[in-house]
Amino acid sequence: MKCQISYNSPTTSARILSVHPTSTAAALALISDDMREVDKVIALRLSSGVPLVGEVAQYIISAGGKRLRPAIHLLMCGALGYRQTQRFNMAAVLEFIHTSTLLHDDVVDDSSLRRGRATANEVFGNPASVLVGDFLYSRAFQMMVEIQDMRVMQILADAVNVIAEGEVLQLVNMHDATLTEAAYLRVIRSKTAKLFEASTRLAAVLNGATFEIEQACAEYGQALGTAFQVIDDVLDYDGDVAEMGKNLGDDLREGKATLPLIIAMQRGSQAQCATIRHAIENGEVEKIEEIIQIVRATGALEATRDAAAAEARRAIEATSLLPANTYTSGLLQLAAQLLERRS
Repeated sequence: MKCQISYNSPTTSARILSVHPTSTAAALALISDDMREVDKVIALRLSSGVPLVGEVAQYIISAGGKRLRPAIHLLMCGALGYRQTQRFNMAAVLEFIHTSTLLHDDVVDDSSLRRGRATANEVFGNPASVLVGDFLYSRAFQMMVEIQDMRVMQILADAVNVIAEGEVLQLVNMHDATLTEAAYLRVIRSKTAKLFEASTRLAAVLNGATFEIEQACAEYGQALGTAFQVIDDVLDYDGDVAEMGKNLGDDLREGKATLPLIIAMQRGSQAQCATIRHAIENGEVEKIEEIIQIVRATGALEATRDAAAAEARRAIEATSLLPANTYTSGLLQLAAQLLERRS
């Protein structure tokens, strides 16, 4: 798999968006019935003899969102022709793992707002959030064992381990204004893209696909996950607070040197670089408006969007080995429409 992204092609976004002009909703509509089945599995497997466990877990799972990891798993299963009910259990496992990372992330980042409402740690406290996150991890592994497939276990266990490494890397990189693009990419490929990759690879494994097809599925997931995170980092400086459900400048407040800031420091004047560097090193948002203007003036937002477009293109190219059907078209739509994301 490729390990670099390029933001030097100004026409990349246009080429990606020309693939399919329809909305993400159209792609997700293909699996609406499947997602209802996944919801049933989630509701059933959230049950616990400890009321607080179910209360906290239900709070964050019911918060909304597109559930992209289960969605791309189900779309990839559809593209490959895999229709067995095991896909629902696998999708629920993926959602449990993702939800547990959200619970832990919000504690680590001291976040108070997610998807437009108070985070679980804000409502229930940090200890409850951490421990319920642990419960969801362990419940996911119980469900993996039930599948009785060592290859599935290996993919998910490796993914969880890589995600944990990514979280630690991000912690180590906090307040480091010298962070390079390569180091930034290492974090997001581990922390975010790895579970996307596992989601699509698992569809191929469940279907008994060839190694070549499995690699193409994994490539799609990794590229899509990388593009998703890059766009997320753009939105921290160019998003709508009401639509995003979180505050602008949250990444800066946490001392994260994301791609828009890295590029802005590469392109900006000495004074502009000093302003951004000081904000990262001190986690200050007092000059957030000035920094947003610097990021825009240096072309860093456009460059970062082009970086995401390059990853979306890689995801689209990976689908060339998949059967031509409506589910594959849905995967293409997700990659193309990702660049229109505003929340």
